[in-house]
Amino acid sequence: MTVEQAKKVLRENGYFVDNLWHVDDVKGHYNCDDTEAQEVLDGALTNDATMEQIWNAIDVYAEEYDLERK
Repeated sequence: MTVEQAKKVLRENGYFVDNLWHVDDVKGHYNCDDTEAQEVLDGALTNDATMEQIWNAIDVYAEEYDLERK
């Protein structure tokens, strides 16, 4: 399966896949291997501050679409 096919399957199952991060994003800025880059991405993308900012942004854009909060 290609990356594009995998993204299509995920998108069809409700996942947002238009903003994915890759180990090369980290390795382009730091001297590290794939494992270390994965750990950096995991820490950066799952920390409380990042998650809070994402939820804040979701709230802002949901309001722009006049979505009713549950």
